[in-house]
Amino acid sequence: MQILRRAEYAAVFLIVLWLYAQSGASWWLFAALFLVPDLTMAGYAFGNRTGALVYNAGHSFLGVAALGLIMHLSGQDWLWPYALIWAAHIAFDRILGYGLKYASAFQDTHLGRIGRN
Repeated sequence: MQILRRAEYAAVFLIVLWLYAQSGASWWLFAALFLVPDLTMAGYAFGNRTGALVYNAGHSFLGVAALGLIMHLSGQDWLWPYALIWAAHIAFDRILGYGLKYASAFQDTHLGRIGRN
């Protein structure tokens, strides 16, 4: 099951990369912003509960969808590359097995436990 799940996220990642290439946005922008969602790990400085909440806000496709909706409703097409970079980051994390976090510990995710036991 894990291989299938990772393959699905790999497909999402490749589709997002293709969409990004079609957008004509700079690959330098992509490289510069790809790891920005990981800054949400700083939420763990305030404990596991806050950390999980902040991390999940930055690593959920719901955030990408919300940005896409805001972009569509406001006509702010310049946001498209940012939404794609964000989606690519999330898909890449899922390929690596990093999922949304539970408040119990950073290692406890909706995809299973990560790291060493």
